[in-house]
Amino acid sequence: MKILISELISETKSVFFKKYGTEPLWLVAAPGRVNLIGEHTDYNDGFVFPIAIERYTVIAAGHAEHDKHDDHDAAAIADIYSINKEESATIQLDGLATPPQTVVWSSYVQGTVQNVIEAGLRPKNFRAVINSNVPLGAGLSSSASLEIATATLLEAITGQKLDSVQKALLCQKAEHFFIRMPCGIMDQFISAMGREGYAMLLDCRSCVPKMIPLDDSDITVLIINSNVKHELTGSEYPDRRRQCEKAAQLLNVPKLRDATLQQLKTAQSVFDKEPDGTICFRRAYHIITENDRTVTMADAIVRKDWKTCGKLMYESHASMRDDFEITCAEIDLLVEIAQSTDGVIGSRMTGGGFGGCTVSLVESSKVDKISKTISEQYCSKTGIEPVISVTHPAQGAMILDSKS
Repeated sequence: MKILISELISETKSVFFKKYGTEPLWLVAAPGRVNLIGEHTDYNDGFVFPIAIERYTVIAAGHAEHDKHDDHDAAAIADIYSINKEESATIQLDGLATPPQTVVWSSYVQGTVQNVIEAGLRPKNFRAVINSNVPLGAGLSSSASLEIATATLLEAITGQKLDSVQKALLCQKAEHFFIRMPCGIMDQFISAMGREGYAMLLDCRSCVPKMIPLDDSDITVLIINSNVKHELTGSEYPDRRRQCEKAAQLLNVPKLRDATLQQLKTAQSVFDKEPDGTICFRRAYHIITENDRTVTMADAIVRKDWKTCGKLMYESHASMRDDFEITCAEIDLLVEIAQSTDGVIGSRMTGGGFGGCTVSLVESSKVDKISKTISEQYCSKTGIEPVISVTHPAQGAMILDSKS
């Protein structure tokens, strides 16, 4: 991690200096995440079990030129530049920005800035360079990483500290109302509050995280990017959310977190009467069983019961494939290969679905051999070269440098 983020920081500071001729005053970072288990349970008030990963969005920033000249009539704006996109954008710092018809990278920044300003943090005009090594469209929360990094930057600029829960919720609100993506709270919470060496068992109803040690040197988290991109601003994610909400209504519970498997089975005849009842039943089946698996896996990790962890991960993947229907052929293939590879404890799809990555727990001593085997077999069968990375539970959002 230290090598990866140090290179990212160095590049970001260098580009800032080349563009603006000064060193940045503020430097912040926020990580992406991988979810070990607990998929689509967050917006059902259930449990999730992510870790922050050793891949970050870094932002370097300084005062805008007209601030230095004390130009009080200048528009309240921030000039931002994305190294990854090689594009500049202007962010409004006063008034109400209109949610864009087409979402672009800067939309996440604008939505977050607007919500943080409404919460009382009022930065002066600034300019910033944004850089990230969180893969886009891979289900590793590149958007939450950008949002949390943006909110953390405004903390650094203003010298005001947001409560960590408040910061996560403000960034989630930006995604809901500015991006029009009805995401749960997991991504923003782990990016804001992740701890090095720990996974987070998050109760998405109470918003109370429980940190679970995941620092066994014999166990490594392996992330395999299928290089099949997904797009969560399509209809699939909102459709799943609506189906879960309807299932909760048919079960007469506030959220699917409140339902038991026995309740669901007893109510099957109620579901059968609905035009989409069979689909809603299967969606509910996944959520109810996934919640149980998530809590059980956190306990298994505490006990270092890796056999149980692996069993739960494979069961989770099968449920996402068959009941929630959010996997794809390439992702299923990666899990199948992993399951037959020596040294892999467990593997599953991670993220919203329809592409992206798998997450696996593997024996540390066999990481290189496992990576080679999976890569060769996957490439042979699909013609696609996967990107494989090792991670350990990383630190959440950080102010790396702050000068007045």
